[in-house]
Amino acid sequence: MATQRLQGIFTPNLVPYLPDGKINEPELRKYVDWLIERGVHGLYPNGSTGEFTRFTPEERRRIVAVIADQTRGRVPILAGAAEANVRETIAACEYYASLGIRAVAIVAPFYYKLSPASVYAYFKEIGDNTPIDVTLYNIPMFASPIDVPTIQRLSEECERIVAIKDSSGDIPHMVRMIQAVRPNRPEFAFLTGWDAALMPMLLIGCDGGTNASSGVVPELTRKLYDLTVSHRIDEARKVQYDLIRLFDTMIYSAEFPEGFRAAVNLRGFKMGHGRQPLSAEQRTDLTTLSNELQCMLAAHGFTDQPVGGCPIDPSAATPNPEEVTAIVQQVVAELRRRGLM
Repeated sequence: MATQRLQGIFTPNLVPYLPDGKINEPELRKYVDWLIERGVHGLYPNGSTGEFTRFTPEERRRIVAVIADQTRGRVPILAGAAEANVRETIAACEYYASLGIRAVAIVAPFYYKLSPASVYAYFKEIGDNTPIDVTLYNIPMFASPIDVPTIQRLSEECERIVAIKDSSGDIPHMVRMIQAVRPNRPEFAFLTGWDAALMPMLLIGCDGGTNASSGVVPELTRKLYDLTVSHRIDEARKVQYDLIRLFDTMIYSAEFPEGFRAAVNLRGFKMGHGRQPLSAEQRTDLTTLSNELQCMLAAHGFTDQPVGGCPIDPSAATPNPEEVTAIVQQVVAELRRRGLM
């Protein structure tokens, strides 16, 4: 059994589509190479950003098989293995183990909200019967939450459960998890799935992240990771602020994950249209969003500016000397009028 802790940035990659809605495997292979060349530590197919619920079980397995073949051991793979029930999930774990995958990530049961006791029973069944290391996936906005006592109990009872990926963005919850688990399982890994909190999560003890933004700007997320773990805090803070602006634009300006798909298109990939039909309003919003994203990416040198250029960032604009002189004169005149000079 592998014992090395999962560390670094694992990209929850999107999947490109052909015009007929099928998986565009050649483009997926190109995308995988591009991500690895730009420094991601690992790949995370079949995550939320990868739209795992919109694929058949056979398609999910094919996606992982293609990525494993293209990766050729260059980086570890954390494969999403959640299926509709525990039996099918264990079967997926067995298949991914046969591919040589490093570990699987399994979301807590969704649609039917379960009690903490039932969440424990679900993961205990998997942990006792899986041939591959398991990462718990906590995303309480979409699935049954995994509370701290449950995580602690599973970490103590199931050697195969080696990590948790938490997408709540809840820093105190992460602190409590680390405090409860790490004393007895020092090799247990903690990954954050919330891009806006990557830097603070790393500083409190997280080992890395599964961050959607890394599928768009792998250079930026890797830089943030490296600066933070090197304790270059001021530099890291600036990169985190840049990443927040980009992340918020992609996640809040369009229905998830369409903002990320639009941004990956701008990086030069043919991502196609998602399987979820878009309203006319959403298509219009995406056109506006693409221009805004292109300006953000251009500011970092990742792409060209859109036709017509980009708005000038007020913080980066060079003031006109004549305007500055006029403003100073107005301020001085007002101070004299008030008898303050």
